[in-house]
Amino acid sequence: MKVNIFALPQFSLRFFPIWRRNYMVWKKMAGPSILGHLADPVIYMLGLGYGLGGMLPEISGMSYIAFLSAGTVCYSTMNSASFEALYSGFARMHEQRTWEAILNTPITLDDIVLSEIFWAASKSLLSGVAVLLVIWMLGLSHSLMSLWIIPLALLVGLCFAAMGLIVTALAPGYEFFMYYFTLVITPMTLLCGVFFPVDQLPSMLQAVSSILPLTHAVNLARPLLAGVVPVNILADMAVLAAYALLGYYVSLVLFRKRLAQ
Repeated sequence: MKVNIFALPQFSLRFFPIWRRNYMVWKKMAGPSILGHLADPVIYMLGLGYGLGGMLPEISGMSYIAFLSAGTVCYSTMNSASFEALYSGFARMHEQRTWEAILNTPITLDDIVLSEIFWAASKSLLSGVAVLLVIWMLGLSHSLMSLWIIPLALLVGLCFAAMGLIVTALAPGYEFFMYYFTLVITPMTLLCGVFFPVDQLPSMLQAVSSILPLTHAVNLARPLLAGVVPVNILADMAVLAAYALLGYYVSLVLFRKRLAQ
């Protein structure tokens, strides 16, 4: 029977056993995995925050390291979700042929792709929470509103996991992922307010930044850590959710096409 690759996704709870399978595999090496995702952003935050921050005045009414900490939470979450959706997702789909085995059960491709998104988002949530704990220990945030960073990290993870799976569906091999990190992830890190305010950019780059998902994530995280309700909270959340839903659909279409060949 010919499959309609453009059919809308069929949501079901069948994705959860696949998520649990991924968790059971991951927990055997959970310690090194968490440390690997935590070390890089924390080193950046401490090195730039205290080193460069010592030469800078306050930014937006806060110290530079406090300013940087919000961007670091989002950067860490983005990176963790992207790595899992790209490298680990590709391994399960192409190298290990785990997907092929699962598809011989009543579970559908829709369930597999959804489970990959939620699994990558779950791992990125751990990264975001780990960075948040460091922020609390350093006394960079004292507001209970910073607890809202936890659901925000999950939403950011869903967004970038879905985007990453689009690349995974197109990738002929692992080397292909360097294009995504070089041409998409790195520019977003530099343009979206992680290291400096977006309003310092030329107007053309500010316009580009306004449509990138990481900008909206940082727009939410920075006020929450400062104990302030974000100005455009609903709009920023809607953009992240839209990227996640659209990414899920596009990646599913591409996987249907790839696996049907």
